[in-house]
Amino acid sequence: MPVLVITGTGTEVGKTVTTAALAAAAVAAGRSVAVLKAAQTGVRPDERGDADEVARLAGAVTADELARYPEPLAPGTAARRAGMAPVHPREVAERAAKLATEHDLVLVEGAGGLLVRFDAEGGTLADAARLLGAPVLIVATAGLGTLNTTELTARELRRRDLEPAGVVIGSWPADPDLATRCNVADLPEVAGAPLLGAVPAGAGALPPADFRAKAPAWLAPRLDGTWDAAAFRAREGARQQPEGMA
Repeated sequence: MPVLVITGTGTEVGKTVTTAALAAAAVAAGRSVAVLKAAQTGVRPDERGDADEVARLAGAVTADELARYPEPLAPGTAARRAGMAPVHPREVAERAAKLATEHDLVLVEGAGGLLVRFDAEGGTLADAARLLGAPVLIVATAGLGTLNTTELTARELRRRDLEPAGVVIGSWPADPDLATRCNVADLPEVAGAPLLGAVPAGAGALPPADFRAKAPAWLAPRLDGTWDAAAFRAREGARQQPEGMA
């Protein structure tokens, strides 16, 4: 897949760290990688943006962003309030397509969820993915409530004739509760797409060298990793047995 679009089921779900893991695994597999942030919000011109953070963690990748707005709002709202030009889906698609001529893999990271608006016309990341004909990876939370938002995102992708590439849990806790452990089996069921990884909580705080070395173990082979969904599911499933049951 020369272009992979990454969306979240909402904000603060681990989308940027997951994108960094995807980039690190691809680089480790010998692929050239570019990361495109469609619209960066809530970051000053002199601050590190999401694409820069991906490059810091993943290493030798090309980092690019189309626009940056100072307030932490939806891109369309942030552009309007700042009096700046919005980003349109066609611009995202055109930049990603250009990067794809120069790299083996282009990762396009959205802002927030799938239908967050880029412009006054209601353009979204889903529209950019449609123009690119690219699959969309869903980054989901691990715990209670994730099944609803993940299923809604997957359904909307299919309604638009877009392919859900799979689901990655963006922040897997060290001590998962019952709902979180059950979601390992339920997430691929509600999404109608495979579970392709689980990034440990706090992974973004690792030293970059450690992050790069460990990233492939968090992702399935389809994403250039070594993570085994069946083994992960079996291990976590064994932890959810009620007391008194073997």
